[in-house]
Amino acid sequence: MLNQSAQKEALSIARQTLAEYLVSGKIPTYRPTNPDLQKPLGAFVTLRQAQGELRGCIGQFEPKEPLYQVIQNMAIAAATQDFRFSPVNIGELKDISLEISVMTPKRKVNDWEKIKLGIHGVVVEKNGHSGTFLPQVATETGWNLEEFLSQLCWQKAGLPHEAYKDPATNLFVFEAQIFQEK
Repeated sequence: MLNQSAQKEALSIARQTLAEYLVSGKIPTYRPTNPDLQKPLGAFVTLRQAQGELRGCIGQFEPKEPLYQVIQNMAIAAATQDFRFSPVNIGELKDISLEISVMTPKRKVNDWEKIKLGIHGVVVEKNGHSGTFLPQVATETGWNLEEFLSQLCWQKAGLPHEAYKDPATNLFVFEAQIFQEK
């Protein structure tokens, strides 16, 4: 998907956007040099504290705007709108590392047992509730497939633990190219 140069530029865009937004409340204008950043691709931006602890993570699937704008918007949202955390302040930014997950379009799956841990990210949807786990959540937590899906339903969508087994629940998978600041 994105080569090394595009990845580096994407991370720079996210960092510069956060620095400007946390000081001025404005989104900086940016003109990417890499044409891949102009493609309409979905992305999640994850913020981690110095010890690797999650500090915010928000993403968007299948946008109409170019990837670089999705990255800008999701970086701001991860820092200021993730309901699990208080908003990031400018003083914290130096101790936060950024990770970007550029996603393939999601596709529906009818058999939860076909989901591949560590390869597929998953979206669960039922009765207006939805939640998403990125592919790396499975490897970071060490959960098996049933634990992964159970926690996705419970933690992220507010659904019963076994909602993923209900035929009325929609499951979607996607893959992601994941890169982070060194």
